[in-house]
Amino acid sequence: MSATPRLEPLRHVETEHLDVAYFEAGPEDGPPVLLLHGFPYDIHSYVDVAPNLAEAGFRVIVPYLRGHGGTRFLDGSVPRSGQQAALGQDVIELMDALRIPQAILAGYDWGGRAACVVAALQPERVTALVSVNGYLIQDISASMQPIRPDLEAGFWYFFYFLTERGRAGLTENRRGIAEVIWRRNSPDWEFGAAELDRAAAAFDNPDYVDVVIHSYRHRLFQVPGAPEYSRLEAQLAQLPPITVPAITLDGLADGNFPARDAAVAGARFVGPHEHRQVPHAGHNLPQEAPLAFADAIRSAAQLAARRRAAIPFVG
Repeated sequence: MSATPRLEPLRHVETEHLDVAYFEAGPEDGPPVLLLHGFPYDIHSYVDVAPNLAEAGFRVIVPYLRGHGGTRFLDGSVPRSGQQAALGQDVIELMDALRIPQAILAGYDWGGRAACVVAALQPERVTALVSVNGYLIQDISASMQPIRPDLEAGFWYFFYFLTERGRAGLTENRRGIAEVIWRRNSPDWEFGAAELDRAAAAFDNPDYVDVVIHSYRHRLFQVPGAPEYSRLEAQLAQLPPITVPAITLDGLADGNFPARDAAVAGARFVGPHEHRQVPHAGHNLPQEAPLAFADAIRSAAQLAARRRAAIPFVG
C-alpha cells in the first residue's frame, strides 16, 4: 500500500452552481453519510474514515468543498463566496443532485460549519450530525469581540487575510500557510511532507484564493455576503438551535480550540446529544483519530434510530 493512499476514483455531479468532485464508497442502498472537510485541508482527512464506514455498510460521500480540488463553479460570473450560508447550501444542492433526501452529516472546521448550517435550517434533511468543536454557526455580529491573546495568536491568518498582503501571500504560499496552520492546530500530529503535499494539491483550484479570502473577510464582518444567501444569513444570525441527534467531539490536543465539557459543548443542541473528548487528537480530528470519528458516526446513527423508535405513530 502507498504511504499516502488516495480517495480515488473521483466522481462528478452538477448542482445549481458547481461541478462537484467527490469520492464515493460503500453500498448504494446503505445509509448515506456526507463527510465534509475543512480549511486548509482536503478530502483526505477522511482517507481512513471513509473505508471504515463503507465496510460497515454506509454509503459514504466525500466532496471537495467549493474552491477546493476538482470542484468548479459552472458560471464565471457567480461570486466566489466562502460564507457559511453558501457552504451549507452547497450541501443541500449536492444531496439534491444525488437524490439523497436525508443523510448523516459529519465534519470539522468549514465542513462542520456547513453540516451545522444544514442541521439548523433544514433538519428534515439530516438523519444525524457529527461535529468537531460543537456548534459552529458563526455569530458574525459578535466577530469583533476579542478572545484570549494566546488563542488570538492562533488565528493570525484571519487577520492576515483581511489585507491585500494576505491575499498575495495566500496566492503565493498556499502549501506553506497550510503547514503553519496544521502545526498550530494539531501540535501532537506527526504528519509528513507527503500528506501535506497530497492535501495541498487541492489548493491549486482556480477559485481557492477568492473563496478563502471572502470566507474570512465575511466572518469578520468586513465584506458583504452574496445577495442570494442574504435570507439564509439572516436566519443564521439568530443562532438557531440544532434539534437533530448529534455527537460533538473535541480533541484534547487541539492547539486553537480548547476542549470543553459536555455542558458547554452542548449549548444550542436541543435534541439528543452526546459530547466526547478525544485524547491526542487535534483540529483535523478525522485524520488524526479516524476510529474515534467513525465510531461517532455509528453512534449518531444509533441515536437517530432510537429517536425514531421513540416517536409514536399517528394514523
